[in-house]
Amino acid sequence: MDELLKILEEMHPDVDFRQCDTLIKDKVLDSFDIVTLLAEIDGEFGVTIPVEEITPDNFNSAQALYALIIRLSDDL
Repeated sequence: MDELLKILEEMHPDVDFRQCDTLIKDKVLDSFDIVTLLAEIDGEFGVTIPVEEITPDNFNSAQALYALIIRLSDDL
């Protein structure tokens, strides 16, 4: 989780990613951020997030995104 938080905080240092659960709803993350995140997650965790998993629910919080990473890495 710390690695993911570091990636997110480098993108938006002013956001408390440990608490925020409305990253998509409140437009904290935009489409460019999502594309950047997909590349960073692939590089850091070796996990490719399929298109069908790119949903607001999976990207609305750091916790949800980390749970997705763990779930997809378990599928490897």
